[in-house]
Amino acid sequence: MSDAALTLPGWRHVYSGKVRDLYEPDASAAGVALRERHGDVVLVVASDRVSAYDHVLSPGVPGKGVVLTQLSLWWFEQLADLVPNHVVSTDVPGAVAGRAMVCRRLDMFPVECVARGYLTGSGLAEYRQNGEVTGIALPAGLVDGSRLPEPVFTPATKAELGEHDENVRFSVVVDTVGPETAETLRDLTLAVYARAERVARERGVILADTKLEFGTDPVTGAVTLGDEVLTPDSSRFWPVDGWEPGRAQPSFDKQFVRDWLTSSASGWDRASDTPPPPLPADVVERTRARYIEAFERLTGRTPDL
Repeated sequence: MSDAALTLPGWRHVYSGKVRDLYEPDASAAGVALRERHGDVVLVVASDRVSAYDHVLSPGVPGKGVVLTQLSLWWFEQLADLVPNHVVSTDVPGAVAGRAMVCRRLDMFPVECVARGYLTGSGLAEYRQNGEVTGIALPAGLVDGSRLPEPVFTPATKAELGEHDENVRFSVVVDTVGPETAETLRDLTLAVYARAERVARERGVILADTKLEFGTDPVTGAVTLGDEVLTPDSSRFWPVDGWEPGRAQPSFDKQFVRDWLTSSASGWDRASDTPPPPLPADVVERTRARYIEAFERLTGRTPDL
């Protein structure tokens, strides 16, 4: 049974993304009680699905949903004094225990808030073209994995399922949400990155970049951190002792999946319209091990799988 088909007492499935499924209280007595207790909330369920290059891959990575949820909850605690978040409760149905959160429904901003402290990925590709990332000029001579002089805010537009997010200049964010909100999103994103980069580095992990999502809490009116936060799905984590600019870095995220997909071993042509092939068992297991190691290094705990 897919996560989207789960029957959860008091909840009705309303949406499935690449990785997460959303439920809202239904019209049953249990659903009414949920609304009375928590207000306007959604149940955010992290599945074991894994996505890359705008495709949802098969099979999933066992335990991934639990790791993403528990790591997000840990980070929300580390950031609680810095920015409010959308978590209301972790009292969830047993079928999704450990991988779901009851969250305040936010009025989400249509912006991917990205902070980069190191140059890699799409930022590196853009830099190689024109020496800039989203219109921000960077020093000459940077290579894959270079640490930037200071972290930069490089926003992107939110894409529909199956489409690409597009890196945009800050001026596009201003046009989209207004100058005051744009500055708030930039400042909060960089503040979260600075805190998380320091916390991760103390644990032997480099936070190269991260993607955040914010919305307005309709109850308080505050700009609030939503979705997941600082997980291997939304961030690039590298071991401090393996960092070597000028090459692809060893990572604790799904870069291993991306690398396999673009290797000759997969036989997949990324430029074609054909779906990616199934992930081999060893790729699934090695990806799972990387997610778990990221969790353990950052939190000092073992995930409750």
